[in-house]
Amino acid sequence: MSLGKLAVRVVVGGLFIGHGTQKLKGWFGGPGLPGTDKMMEALEMEPARVNSIAAGATETIGGALVVAGLATPVAAAGLIGTMLTAIRKVHAKNGPWNSGGGWEYNAVLIATLAALADEGPGRLSLDAAMGRERTGAKWGAFALAAGAAGSALIVELGRRAARKPGTGDSQEPSNDVGA
Repeated sequence: MSLGKLAVRVVVGGLFIGHGTQKLKGWFGGPGLPGTDKMMEALEMEPARVNSIAAGATETIGGALVVAGLATPVAAAGLIGTMLTAIRKVHAKNGPWNSGGGWEYNAVLIATLAALADEGPGRLSLDAAMGRERTGAKWGAFALAAGAAGSALIVELGRRAARKPGTGDSQEPSNDVGA
C-alpha cells in the first residue's frame, strides 16, 4: 500500500500546492494576492492581506509536506483547517454538491487528509525515512481537531477585525432608523 499512499499524497498535495500558488502568485489561472485579497475582504476575513498569505502559504507548504510525507499530521491539520474555513465561509450555503458550488470536494479532501494522518504517509516518505512516521487514530483525531480549532480561530478573528471601525465596508449596520 506504500505506492498507493504515495499516489494519494502526490495528487492531493500537488493540488494543494497548485491552489496555494494560485492565491500567492496567480499561477495556474489564479487571482494572485490582489484577487485573493478581494475574496478575503468579501468573506470578512480581515486583515485581507494577512489571510491571503496565510491561506496561500498553508496550502503551498502543507501540500509540499504532504507530497514529501513530512510532518504529515501537522500538514494535514493545516490543510484541514483551510478546507473547513472554505466550507464555512464559501460552500456551506450551497449544499453538498460541487456542481452547485457545494462542499463535497472539500469534504473528500478533509477525509483523505485525516486518513493520511491516521494511517501515516507510508514507507515511501520522509517521515518513515527519518523514523518519525506517526500513525494511529490519535493522529487522525489530532489533524481533525487542530484543523477545526484553527479554522474556528481564523474565522472569528477575521469576523472581529472586519467589524472594527475603519477596516472597510464590512461593519455591522446601524440600528438607527433615520428621521
